[in-house]
Amino acid sequence: PASAVMAGLKCVIVKSDEDGNIDLEDFRAKAEKHKDNLSAIMVTYPSTYGVFEETITDLTRITHECGGQVYMDGANLNAQCGLTSPGTCGADVCHLNMHKTFCIPHGGGGPGVGAIGVNAHLAPFLPGHTVLPVDPSTGDSRGADSAVAAAPYGSSLILPISWMYIKMLGAQGLARASAIAILNANYMAKRLEDAYSVLFRGANGQCAHEFIIDLREFKKAGVVEEDVAKRLQDYGFHSPTMSWPVPGTLMIEPTESEDRAELDRFCDALLAIRAEIKDVEDGAVKLEDSPLHHAPHTMDDVVTDDWDRAYSRETAAFPLPYVKDSKFWPTVGRVDNVHGDRHLICTCPPVSVYEE
Repeated sequence: PASAVMAGLKCVIVKSDEDGNIDLEDFRAKAEKHKDNLSAIMVTYPSTYGVFEETITDLTRITHECGGQVYMDGANLNAQCGLTSPGTCGADVCHLNMHKTFCIPHGGGGPGVGAIGVNAHLAPFLPGHTVLPVDPSTGDSRGADSAVAAAPYGSSLILPISWMYIKMLGAQGLARASAIAILNANYMAKRLEDAYSVLFRGANGQCAHEFIIDLREFKKAGVVEEDVAKRLQDYGFHSPTMSWPVPGTLMIEPTESEDRAELDRFCDALLAIRAEIKDVEDGAVKLEDSPLHHAPHTMDDVVTDDWDRAYSRETAAFPLPYVKDSKFWPTVGRVDNVHGDRHLICTCPPVSVYEE
């Protein structure tokens, strides 16, 4: 939406139904209403809710009938690759995230890079380059006024990694990677469904490559999503995406990279945390005395002489046996995130530091 607004467009929000699918009738009505100046729709497939939209081709057909273009967010291409394609779905343009689908790391600031694929009628609008023709077969060079980067084809340091990944896996390997990503997500959702409410599944009761667990029901006991996310660090895991796309939830996306033993360790951690939540719900443990409330536990916390918690040091730092085999120690304990977000703190040294 931000890019669309910067381009001078008006954004219109489309409803979702209770199963997480795009409300096709609402979309049809809005597309008809704006058909005289409909520029484009943006759609993610499968959706960020972890659902394959069964009406995706209807969605793209309606858009084209109303004179618009279809921009597909390729963030979830690792659930499409080798199984379907943006073109099959009816997209006119799609950015393909190299991270997640094609072996490039994601998070921690990058490196981020994405290729843009378009239908032939949009090719003239792609960026050119100041010196090198973008299409050597025609000698085409749209010149400096359309260049968007110093290099004509993106990063020469990042993209060869994706190229090698694609060449080594081949078509069958890429399709298998997508299938395993979907299988892993459904395996984990099945293991966790009795302990947590799993939001949004497709018509067949399955998810795509990711799924969302709902933690909002625990707020009545005082436990919030941040408590679960912080406690996961004590079990050796960085938390999945928190409170997006649904506030008060965790979005779990295992990809194809982890073996079953690692998936089971993560599920075991969440199931153990659910038992800790139940202790609070049942009144067996006060929230302020629960490891959830104090997580994560650093090494300094555990080795201190003044341990005054209502639970043991072992519960704090080694809550399951596998944690002892390879302990990851959080470096920072619980902090007040909201305070940091609302109060800017200048860490710039005074000018005197630079004086000779």
